[in-house]
Amino acid sequence: MDNTSITKGFFLKLIRSYKHLIEQLHNTNIIALLLLDFILLPLALITSVLLRLGGDWDHRLDNAIWIFFALPIWTIPIFISLGLYKAVIKYIDEKIVVIVLLGVTLSVLILTYVTKIAHIYAFPKTSIIIFWVFALAYIGGTRLILRGLFRKINTQIKNKPNIAIYGAGSAGVQLCLSLTAGQEYNPVVFFDDDSKIWGSTIRGISIHRPRDIAKILRQNNIEQVLLAIPSASQTRRKHIIDMLEPLAIKIKTIPSLASLVSGQVTTNDIKEVDIEDLLGRDQIPPDIQLLQKNIRGKNVLITGGGGSIGSELANQISELIPTTLILLDNSEYALYNIKLQLTINHPALTIIDILGSVTDAELISRIIKQYQINTIYHAAAYKHVPIVEFNPIAGVFNNAIGTYIIALAAIKHSVETMVLISTDKAVRPTNIMGASKRLAEMILQALQIQSTHTIFTMVRFGNVLGSSGSVVPLFTEQIKNNGPVTVTHSDVIRYFMTIKEAVQLVIQASNMAIGGDVFILDMGEPVKIVDLAKRMIHLSGFSIKDTTNPDGDIEIKFSGLRPGEKLYEELLIGNNPQKTTHQRIMKGNETFIPYDELKLHLDNLIILIKKYDTQGIITTLNTLVTDFVCSNTKSYINT
Repeated sequence: MDNTSITKGFFLKLIRSYKHLIEQLHNTNIIALLLLDFILLPLALITSVLLRLGGDWDHRLDNAIWIFFALPIWTIPIFISLGLYKAVIKYIDEKIVVIVLLGVTLSVLILTYVTKIAHIYAFPKTSIIIFWVFALAYIGGTRLILRGLFRKINTQIKNKPNIAIYGAGSAGVQLCLSLTAGQEYNPVVFFDDDSKIWGSTIRGISIHRPRDIAKILRQNNIEQVLLAIPSASQTRRKHIIDMLEPLAIKIKTIPSLASLVSGQVTTNDIKEVDIEDLLGRDQIPPDIQLLQKNIRGKNVLITGGGGSIGSELANQISELIPTTLILLDNSEYALYNIKLQLTINHPALTIIDILGSVTDAELISRIIKQYQINTIYHAAAYKHVPIVEFNPIAGVFNNAIGTYIIALAAIKHSVETMVLISTDKAVRPTNIMGASKRLAEMILQALQIQSTHTIFTMVRFGNVLGSSGSVVPLFTEQIKNNGPVTVTHSDVIRYFMTIKEAVQLVIQASNMAIGGDVFILDMGEPVKIVDLAKRMIHLSGFSIKDTTNPDGDIEIKFSGLRPGEKLYEELLIGNNPQKTTHQRIMKGNETFIPYDELKLHLDNLIILIKKYDTQGIITTLNTLVTDFVCSNTKSYINT
């Protein structure tokens, strides 16, 4: 191919590049950059020639002065082809260096070719190398300087609050980039556990050691700390939060590593600190085979399927590939919500939603028979202590007699496994709700002796985070409304567990059952409710208003124990729990009344319920349930 063909092809490409450029000229930023480059490129070449000649102009170059002004004509199209003018200055990164390096190098090669074919022998050859260096500095350097100016102006104009990022790993860096470009936060400092990077900087932001955090926060007028440590364990996250909590600064976080599927962290990932982070409890990966045992390929019924525990059971069981999932609930709205969610997430799964009550014996029998139920998870219960305390008839009928009705139907239709979701309030109960749940446990223990096919078991645990009536959403709402935060008593303690972990353990425990088992979940250390309230206030960036700090933000008020409420809960009636193959599941050995004797009391209890005899019901509970003593007969509907 001759020089004429090469030159012709080159000029055709130039024309196409300029045509593309003309289409983008509506963008004023592109026009400004183009004008800047048209000035900087000749300037870089003139500077390089003068440096090479020691500042004395060689008049033999007077006839070649045109080459200085022709340089942008072929260099600009190269930059266009490489996408240099597509980059938004405020968001450019180190990739711009590669584009400029490649573009300038191509421009130098063309310059060398042009000087050769134009026979400009007076042009100093080594000045081309110097031009390469100056062009890189002028073109690339101006972009980086402009980026810094734009970002500085962006920060000042929007007056974004100063924040610190805890975690200078990849997630922290990505978060910093997203925040710098956004309108909500101004990251000014990093903290990290890695001593090797203390004192270094990322994008001009210094990295500090955690022990200096209080001083650095004050010096930089920092309003929030964002935790960017997605791979850290719950234990480590809790340790960091414990360190930050006394500072009464607002803390937010990004999700765990498993949640960041895309690998990118944006402002949309920032959320309030989860209560799980305050517990600091690391989850143990579930045993998949143990999870699937009574579910895969089975017809599964969940009573109370629209409730807190029931809906999480439905979600997790759906993942384990049952043949059919039947949901029973007496709340139309709750049933609609969980059915809609499951249908979206598991379109191939057969889901039957049934509106009804566990106290409807005919309905329960028909459901089990028609759908040939293999496994029942009985989560339906009235569980709010004060409400059940003033509605004992409804509470006992639903919680105890409802369990009895389902258990009898399970035996009649040869259900393989029935699992009762129980509660720590069933241990030495001081309220109707706890007594009714303990009676439900005793019913299954007694019926196990009568059953030749169905395995009955129960799983007992404490409070789950996020369930209806939990103190956590109540405290969150009260803090949002600037208080006061209400706690019943300064000494109240409770066990807490996430719904997800509780349900995983329930499913695994039930699949260990041999019949009549009372499984107890390891709930970890109990939490003092007033301490939980204080931590939530501090981590929301507020101070506590009390006698020592009358100018504080939010007050904690003690409302007094509610009817039937205990200061602390227990998980065991006896003191001899057995270990199981799972480190967070124990097995209790607890006494019960033989079925023949228990049946007489249950038949009588049903009569008392029909007669609305509250005193008779409570007397029966006092007789049947160990350590339960209640003389309260106050109720909304009484004899």
